[in-house]
Amino acid sequence: MAQTGKKGPIQNLNDKLRSLFGPGSPGGPPESGQKKEGLPPKTHFTLWYFLFVFLLLLVLQQYYFSVQRETISYSTFKQSLIAGNVIKVAIAPETITGTMKSEGKAPGREFITVRVDDPGLVKDLEEHKIDYSGSYESKWLGNILSWIVPIAIFFLIWRFAMSRMGGPGAGVMSFGKSKAKLSAQDEIKVTFEDVAGIDEARQELQEVVEFLKSPEKFQRLGGRIPKGVLLVGSPGTGKTLLAKAVAGEAKVPFFSISGSEFVEMFVGVGASRVRDLFSQATTRAPCIIFIDELDALGKARGVNVFGGNDEREQTLNQLLVEMDGFQSNKGVIIMAATNRPEILDPALLRPGRFDRQVLIDRPDINGREAILKIHSRDVPLSPEVDLRKVAALTPGFVGADLANLINEAALLAARKNKETVGPDELDESIDRIVGGLEKKNRVMNPREKEIVAFHESGHAIVAESVTYADPVHKVSIISRGIAALGYTQQRPTEDRYLMTRPELLDRLAVLLGGRVAEELIFGESSTGSQNDLQRATDIARSMITEYGMSDRLGLATYERPHSPLFPPEGFNQTRAYSEAKSAQIDEEIARLLDEARTRVRKILMERRKVLDELARLLSVNEIVQGEELRKMLSESPVPGTDAV
Repeated sequence: MAQTGKKGPIQNLNDKLRSLFGPGSPGGPPESGQKKEGLPPKTHFTLWYFLFVFLLLLVLQQYYFSVQRETISYSTFKQSLIAGNVIKVAIAPETITGTMKSEGKAPGREFITVRVDDPGLVKDLEEHKIDYSGSYESKWLGNILSWIVPIAIFFLIWRFAMSRMGGPGAGVMSFGKSKAKLSAQDEIKVTFEDVAGIDEARQELQEVVEFLKSPEKFQRLGGRIPKGVLLVGSPGTGKTLLAKAVAGEAKVPFFSISGSEFVEMFVGVGASRVRDLFSQATTRAPCIIFIDELDALGKARGVNVFGGNDEREQTLNQLLVEMDGFQSNKGVIIMAATNRPEILDPALLRPGRFDRQVLIDRPDINGREAILKIHSRDVPLSPEVDLRKVAALTPGFVGADLANLINEAALLAARKNKETVGPDELDESIDRIVGGLEKKNRVMNPREKEIVAFHESGHAIVAESVTYADPVHKVSIISRGIAALGYTQQRPTEDRYLMTRPELLDRLAVLLGGRVAEELIFGESSTGSQNDLQRATDIARSMITEYGMSDRLGLATYERPHSPLFPPEGFNQTRAYSEAKSAQIDEEIARLLDEARTRVRKILMERRKVLDELARLLSVNEIVQGEELRKMLSESPVPGTDAV
């Protein structure tokens, strides 16, 4: 007979049991992946089928095949017996069954009643000449069910608990299986076109893409591709995105897993998962294995003074063994990402394992502009928006920060019911990311508002009066974040990687501008300059102890940088110099700060008119743009304010 698309009774039963017990259960229906392609499905009679049929037969025996008897009371039975209506009875230890006469020519009615202690029952039966007999109730079925049913219930509970412990859709035996997520070639839509601001890293990884596409090009000359590529960079710089772009460009399968997913509470599970991951990757070569947050798995062994995790170290050892045994011609590339390379085990970084390290640095102004263009492709921008200016206002921002900036600007424009995102929304989103949420409802008394206005005016005027400070973009006395009562935003004209002594002195002057302005106007200082003083002290200390910018102390450095993984020598030793030298360092720091304070006081006294006017304007408008400040300063120029 030809097989049709309609399911038969057995197939329906199979589907019901599969939904009840799940695929791949012990004794249950097999998983779909176990069927051989090209062969018709087979019927599997397992323990669950026999149990189901057994229960079905019990139900049929109870309700359909057994004799239907009428249950009556014992008194009714005795009355019918005396009246001669009982034809025959069968006496059991606990029940009495029999046949009772019916009206007319209808067959006799079967009845059952509970037996009571009646010594005269047999005598009554003999007097009325009733056919009676004894019967024995077999209790083997009930005894068996009393054992089987509890065991079956406990087994189902145990199986349910074990399936949940093994993860979604997994059993207890799947602990050692890899939890890596596999993305097929067509599922990865990210390419190098979606990555910007890290051109050097992209060029470095282009070789990996070419090897995955055409490995024979390198093998022909005896070359081999590095087994492991380690992506190192700050959080949000695009390490995971770049790894996906490599897989998207090469059109190969992509295994992605976090380093923390290898380690479990059971000994040996992490090592088993590492073996399983590499086994799967070998069968799907060429492919890419990407391990995110490698530092969760690859911390240096045996240096934790507070104790370690043996299971994590065993997992790391297994990873080292697998990578050491990996042959370069298998077409499997191991990529990993971390933002803490200093704590990784040295064995991971040796040649033959993660021997190629790609730095994903913070983007420069050109990179930030390119990243903004990518993230704003689906965002309607107004013609007035200049992404170059936005990139200049965001030094130090990484790709994740810039994506958040565009998103915040789009949300702000949507709240205002605008059709496009304009410069105001982008500027406000920058302030929100850097300074925090704007708090327009924070009530300050007039005295505090005046202090904040003069404080920020001091910062802004000094920044525009010295030579090497970045130009002021905006001055505001609107509260933001937790403690910021106002801010002076500067816009760098270019990205800087080195700073000279005059530039650092100008930064000290700008930081002290708010504190000196308070002292000059009110004759006293407030707590609002706490963060400024802390940053100024850090700059001064670095100039003295790290950069060798003190004529008195010479070129020696007095700070020993150390890895956060390894404690300083002596563990409790905090300084590597004498107490006398420490006193000289403190004197030099105080001298730098005092000189900067005197210089700033001179600048503000010469610009006193502009200081009063700017503070008054801030008290009224709360925000003053940099162009307006520069116009005010140009009307009262004062020479001789360069750094010394």
